[in-house]
Parts: sequence; structure tokens; C-alpha cells
Amino acid sequence: MKVNALKGKVLVTDLERGSRMVNGIILPDDNGKSEGIRPRWGKVYSVGNDITDIVPGQWILIENGRWTRMLKVKVNGDEIQLWGVEWPKSVMLVSDEDPETAIFSQWA
Repeated sequence: MKVNALKGKVLVTDLERGSRMVNGIILPDDNGKSEGIRPRWGKVYSVGNDITDIVPGQWILIENGRWTRMLKVKVNGDEIQLWGVEWPKSVMLVSDEDPETAIFSQWA
């Protein structure tokens, strides 16, 4: 199945959520807690045909709660998780690099 974003929409994968490990340090899950109310990074999977500012493969910082519920789809036999985001209303920043490795590599 081929999946494409509709006009004015962005589909992201790898939405930052739950506990994760960064440079060997486990960062606890903060969803549902006051600390969990924060923007999240997601990797752009597909953009609507009217969007020219970002391309698949880039990372976007999305305002807290401004993404849809996760949808699982099969693409080329692999199951992937996608979230929908409204462009540009819900997006704060764009990065060409994975933000977790880019941010923490500066402190190493």
C-alpha cells in the first residue's frame, strides 16, 4: 500500500513518546504527567502536494497534542506507525538531523 499525505497535512513516523534511551541513559516515560506536556519531534514521512517547505526525511517539532492518534499501516510488507500533523499551524521547528543525536552530540 502507498500512503500519501493530503493537502495541508504532514505524516510523521518516529514520534517521540514514552521512555527512550539516549547515549545509554534511559529517559522515563512522561506521557500523562505534567512533564509530558511539551512539544515532540517526529520524522516526516510524507507531505501534502501543496507543501514545499519540508521534505520527507526531515524532523519537525510539533506543538504539544497537535498530532492525530497513531495509525498502523502496512507499506511494502512492513507495518509502520503514522501520525498526522497540520502544516504549518502545528509545527515549531524543522531539522535535517535526528534532533536527539544532534542535541546530545554537542555535549559529548
